[in-house]
Amino acid sequence: MSELLEIATRVAGWAREGEQVEAYVARGRDTDIDVFGGEVESLSSAESAGIGIRVVTGSRQGFAYAGSLDPEMLGETLAEARDNAGFATAEEWVGLAEPDGVEPAELDLWRDELASYPTSEKVARAIELEAAVRAADPRIRAVQSAGWGDSAVETAVATSTGVVAVGRRTVCSVSTFVAAGDGDQTQTGYGWSVGRSPSEVDVERAGADAVERATRLLGAIKPPSRHLTVVLEPLVTASLLALVASTLDGEAVQKGRSMFADRLGQPVASGVLTLVDDPTDPDAFGAATYDAEGLATRRNVLIGDGVLRRFVYDTYSARRAGTTSTGSAVRAGYKSGPRPGTRALSPVPGPLSREELYAAVGDGLLVQSVSGLHSGVNPVSGDFSVGAEGLLIEGGAPAQPVREVNIASTLQRMLLGVVQVGSDLERLPAMSAGVTLAIEDVSMSGR
Repeated sequence: MSELLEIATRVAGWAREGEQVEAYVARGRDTDIDVFGGEVESLSSAESAGIGIRVVTGSRQGFAYAGSLDPEMLGETLAEARDNAGFATAEEWVGLAEPDGVEPAELDLWRDELASYPTSEKVARAIELEAAVRAADPRIRAVQSAGWGDSAVETAVATSTGVVAVGRRTVCSVSTFVAAGDGDQTQTGYGWSVGRSPSEVDVERAGADAVERATRLLGAIKPPSRHLTVVLEPLVTASLLALVASTLDGEAVQKGRSMFADRLGQPVASGVLTLVDDPTDPDAFGAATYDAEGLATRRNVLIGDGVLRRFVYDTYSARRAGTTSTGSAVRAGYKSGPRPGTRALSPVPGPLSREELYAAVGDGLLVQSVSGLHSGVNPVSGDFSVGAEGLLIEGGAPAQPVREVNIASTLQRMLLGVVQVGSDLERLPAMSAGVTLAIEDVSMSGR
């Protein structure tokens, strides 16, 4: 039994008669490095450990946490959670998760290489990235950011209702944001590479991607306004679909924050689009064997062939909806309780490469980046209006770069307007993945 699991089971075992106790224990190590001019601009390396305890008694729930695993703190934190439960409002749906018989996937998400990787090597990789970008093209005017980040997290969950779970994962990445110039025009571009171990991180690719994205926008114009097909790059697709997924959890539905609340079993997207949340996929950087309540994760099809198939639930939201948990509890860490959410969101790739997809579109707009995605999108009404930059697609190939445009529609129309899904699934250093995605009949406002 791991040290963290021993602590969690010990605390869960202190439950009194008629009381449920959950202990969530976490320990992590994080490093963030930013460099500038070949020197370290900032470096933070921190270790954290703590416990979050939930107590349920008489349909009331209390929560408390401590940023320490010292034995004396465990009892004090449990006592605080019990005290907080006494002040809570009684709710019939309150209760801890119970074993549901779903077998956990066997996932290897931990790399010892990261734990032994020297900080000096991490700094060297960040400096290498900055130098490579500066030397790649004379039009690069500035490297606005270049850095390294990594995280190693171990967790354990135990409840007095019989849940016992452990998990651990590592992830590391490099990223850069650069500015290229020509005359009085400056354009920016980003690049990154992510892996579970340092050997999987590709500094050269991250730098090359950033340089290409910045330089190919030089000479950008403000095009005439019109309706056209937009083609989203994988990062933009991932951000858009993550917004859609945020309306597909039980809490959003129950709080009236979902435009899909009454649409289960109905077509809500084009038949070529399937959207899944699959934490059992080891290639997903949000993968996990167990959710934040200790239930085995599972593959959940949210939208299948355009039809809304499922909302995701944790135990509380599932009971409130009269259903069962989808193994989709997430939490920000030991300082917070669980809520429903996605952790390994991905569209199912289609048959076309990027080049084939461009050719199929013929004429349109390739969207490289958007601005105002959160302020310009209403998840309840679906209204969508964001700034964008990218390149016009002419004759089936990227052509004239454009800037200062706005693309607008509604999320509902955009989902139904998906005409092509690319085969280029790209894993991102986040809880989602993206593909090149073509959406017809979107309004582009220019001049």
